[in-house]
Amino acid sequence: MPSLNRRDFLRVAGAGAGLLALPRWPAAGETGKPRLVSPGCRRSRVKVGRLYLGVRKAHYPNPALDLDAEVRAYGAEFEKLKDELSDVDFVVDQLVSSPEQVKAVSDKLAGADGILAIHLSLSTMPIMKEVLAAGRPTMIFSAPYSGHEWFGLSALRREEAGRRMECLLTTDYSQLAAAIRPFRAMHHLREAKILNLAARMNEPYVKEVQQKFGTEIRLVALERVLALYEAVREADARAEADRWTREAAAVVEPSAEEIFKSARLALAMERLLDEEDATAITVDCYGSMWRKIPAFPCLGFTRLNDMGLGGVCQSDLPCVMAHVLFQGLSGRPGFVCNPTFDFATGSTTLIHCLGSTRMDGPAGPAAPYKLRDIMERQEGCVPQVQMRVGQKVTQVIPSGTGALRYFTGQITAVPETDRGCRTKITVKVDGDAEKLWRNWTAGIHRVACYGDLSKDLERFCRFADLALVNEAV
Repeated sequence: MPSLNRRDFLRVAGAGAGLLALPRWPAAGETGKPRLVSPGCRRSRVKVGRLYLGVRKAHYPNPALDLDAEVRAYGAEFEKLKDELSDVDFVVDQLVSSPEQVKAVSDKLAGADGILAIHLSLSTMPIMKEVLAAGRPTMIFSAPYSGHEWFGLSALRREEAGRRMECLLTTDYSQLAAAIRPFRAMHHLREAKILNLAARMNEPYVKEVQQKFGTEIRLVALERVLALYEAVREADARAEADRWTREAAAVVEPSAEEIFKSARLALAMERLLDEEDATAITVDCYGSMWRKIPAFPCLGFTRLNDMGLGGVCQSDLPCVMAHVLFQGLSGRPGFVCNPTFDFATGSTTLIHCLGSTRMDGPAGPAAPYKLRDIMERQEGCVPQVQMRVGQKVTQVIPSGTGALRYFTGQITAVPETDRGCRTKITVKVDGDAEKLWRNWTAGIHRVACYGDLSKDLERFCRFADLALVNEAV
């Protein structure tokens, strides 16, 4: 039996990953098996130190408290969350009752993406300070009646020693999974490999991103992509084109040949990501690659986004970073978009020709779509996606490597008009749409994701030492 290489091993190892195990679109004759550890991450699992902080016979919440029973009770809560945590390895997992016990596992904690410290009793503040001394991003989960440490933690959070700490004081045990999301996002960014099909790159930005987050961004040669395009079997490309055509609510402008070329390029881009063990690709489709690639990459980008990988247009590297961030925080893809405003309704309409059909994530339902041409080019093939009215959304763009700019809102309409790009969502802004316009900077594009991710962004930015700016307030 042939041996598995590292990439294939990770695919097999991730096969039981529940909601985070991803189906992929199969090529002709394939059955379609999970290929990723979690959306947006091929390479490795998230490593978390899980510590239960409790002192036996502490006066609060009760001197007779059975700490071992408390740990078992939390174990039952984690079992309920196993699908959300299926890409997580708890590299340390124990009850600690003294700072010395934390020191004994400090080497393992130093290698973790983050530490989840679960507060059980009074007299644990010295233990918490030793946990923070490990220097890792740390979430402290403290249910009511755990102890009075909340008082000291509030003060500690404002000090340098608590700079990489955040607290969850709650009875909502689903937040145990939420606590790990910023660790996952940082892990994904560090593990991400992004390919840029362009004649050149903004090398200073690429270096800043690698230094800040560990993300690798590589230029890919046009000749490589063209060779992969030619290597795609015609039968496979026809089958992929037929699937897109068959599942579309309508095919409006694109010809069968245009859909075929787009499908063939889509399969070539997936093969490129496979060979490079990469997470996402962006193409300078309106610039240096204009008329040099055999089709517009829009259909391929949608395909990759729907699979849990990433495809972003116009070599927009900050948007790719936002896409990877959203996958880490939510397991869902981003919708690259630019706005138009309506102060009368307090709304912005976010538009782009490229839409992704699985905005709920790879395991979620597929939204209806039509196959259209690219509006401003009057050519190509792109899915015009009908997103969900009533859905909360979060829009983000990195501002350099020092800040994230964002706003939130709710989809109130999916306009059907030939004005503007094909895929559109009208979003009632949380806050003030006019202030959003006044504060707008860092380029025209934003990346929108389903869900209100403001708390997740706040925690991520605290751990990543980023400023978080709500442009609508």
